[in-house]
Amino acid sequence: MVSPVTVVKSEGPKLVPFFKATCVYFVLWLPSSSPSWISALIKCLPIFCLWLFLLAHGLGFLLAHPSATRIFVGLVFSAVGDAFLIWQDQGYFVHGLLMFAVTHVFYASAFGMRPLALRTGLVMAMLSGLCYALLYPGLSGAFTYLVGVYVALISFMGWRAIAGLQLVGAAWRWTELAAGSGALLFIISDMTIALNKFRFPVPYSRALIMSTYYAAQMLIALSAVESREPVEDYRLSKAN
Repeated sequence: MVSPVTVVKSEGPKLVPFFKATCVYFVLWLPSSSPSWISALIKCLPIFCLWLFLLAHGLGFLLAHPSATRIFVGLVFSAVGDAFLIWQDQGYFVHGLLMFAVTHVFYASAFGMRPLALRTGLVMAMLSGLCYALLYPGLSGAFTYLVGVYVALISFMGWRAIAGLQLVGAAWRWTELAAGSGALLFIISDMTIALNKFRFPVPYSRALIMSTYYAAQMLIALSAVESREPVEDYRLSKAN
């Protein structure tokens, strides 16, 4: 098992652009009431940096590890979704919703179906049902169905991320902890968006949404570093 200190030393420098871009977003704090291509670029910049973070491990690594590739593709759809949500008040909220729905499909596919962890799945299903029940009174029209499907997808993604998490024993890996933590933060971020849009104003909603969102994406990107497929074969082939 790779130690956390080794992870920080090896992966930390590659994440510096992401942290800088995130700081730029929060320092500028461009008003959401005046959407522009500049504000879209500033919002998407941290996600672009996570693209570069994964690409820094080499195109060969991504090609050799399907799960890492799927996370990279998920990050691409996330950036498109972020851009759409800049203009959500102009009618592009559904477009952003659909982009992030695709993102969760790719993330869930990256996390895989083993171990199955049916109990975890049952818990996530109950929690997603409660979340939808909380949102339902504020939903109308197509959102009644779209939000229901989205809640199911992000809950499924969360289940697959948490299913591989083992905090004790020889099978423990920090990447599973990163994936599980990232998925939970993503759910918190999106639930805050939904509550704020469909139910009631959430205090400091934008700060809460974006801080949990960027942290979630960073952790999910980190989970791709030690891919769920064995990495030894790739390292050996690269050495040869």
